[in-house]
Amino acid sequence: MKLVFLSIFLLLTSVLAVSAQTVVAAHGIRARSIIMPEDLAILDKDTIGGIADATDIIGQEARVNLYAGRAIRVSEIGEPAILERNQLVFMTYSTGLLTISTEGRVLNRVGIGEMARVMNLASRLTVTGRVLFDGTIEVGG
Repeated sequence: MKLVFLSIFLLLTSVLAVSAQTVVAAHGIRARSIIMPEDLAILDKDTIGGIADATDIIGQEARVNLYAGRAIRVSEIGEPAILERNQLVFMTYSTGLLTISTEGRVLNRVGIGEMARVMNLASRLTVTGRVLFDGTIEVGG
């Protein structure tokens, strides 16, 4: 019985030791740069809001300038942008058998899977939709 509790204690402390890490920028990283492994360093302490696993960051895009030695937060990175502000895109709305498509203008810089604000060129109304892999914006549904 004591051996089981000791094993559980050792397992929990080893897990906690691993999670007490924070990924920091190894050097200054400019906004809109794709983050590579050599851009990152590990700090051996837990930082509130910081990311503990470098694999969650590699290949992401810096949304803001990241400074050397500072913890990288989820809000500071994102999928690499495939649509730039003011770019023309197709928007689609699908429900059941009905699909409506129209052109729009992207109002913010976004990557695949992110939410984009788009102005419908025909009506001048602003809508929000998810960016698909081909750059189409899926609205509603």
